[in-house]
Amino acid sequence: MFNNLRLVYITTKDKEEARKIGKALVEEKLTACVNIIDGMEAIYRWKGEIKEGQECILIAKTPYHIVKDLTQRVKQLHSYDCPCVISLQLSEQEGNEAYQQWLIQETQNKEISYEIEDI
Repeated sequence: MFNNLRLVYITTKDKEEARKIGKALVEEKLTACVNIIDGMEAIYRWKGEIKEGQECILIAKTPYHIVKDLTQRVKQLHSYDCPCVISLQLSEQEGNEAYQQWLIQETQNKEISYEIEDI
């Protein structure tokens, strides 16, 4: 029943940007909830150079059919040229089913018409 749910892992330059993006995603019903984890250290290669810095993690929970729109919105709001937005599938057999039901209900948009049983 819930095999189309995703965790979307997003990195941001700081907590302020994570809050701005997270709030927009929740307000626009692109996600039911976000978690913000501050203080992540990053080491990465960018344009041929090794870089180091601090980032913030933003984790959004959403149904699969919303991931593309969520990704586009993050790209519009994000300060990075190439933001990290990675969708991870949740196992349908694991986790709190009531929470998963809530997640689906909170991301239903007026333009999207489906029954929870159809997912």
